[in-house]
Amino acid sequence: MSNPPPGPIVLWLSSRYENLELAQAVLEHVCKARGVGTDAEHWMGVALREALANAIKHGNQQDPAKRVYLSLAGGAETIEIVVGDEGQGFESTAVADPLAPENQMKTSGRGIFYMKTFMDEVTFSRGENGGTILSMKKKLDSETKKGVHTP
Repeated sequence: MSNPPPGPIVLWLSSRYENLELAQAVLEHVCKARGVGTDAEHWMGVALREALANAIKHGNQQDPAKRVYLSLAGGAETIEIVVGDEGQGFESTAVADPLAPENQMKTSGRGIFYMKTFMDEVTFSRGENGGTILSMKKKLDSETKKGVHTP
């Protein structure tokens, strides 16, 4: 029997990289409560960290006065992560393909690729007041629950 999904958890974080650890700890709590296995938790954590790092670096230009929105929610069969920034927004289709030969030696540009690889659904939209809203979903199936934490 799985635990009921926790209510949405919403955080407003200043644009500081040290907040990645706080967000990761919250995700770990949600994953344990939802019976997510350690492998799936790890890869969702990578996607979350990439999303937050992009919001801090590219969205908010590392301005600590600007905030990053984080919501962790979902139903009985999914975990949904939403990350928003207060930047100018960007066009996700304009991001270079990190697998293209001319981009393979670049040291950046892989964050969105990782998010799309580790999550089941990734979408981008514009916030009401500007910025980018990134939504990621992970299905909670038997594969996701392999290696579940034991108390």
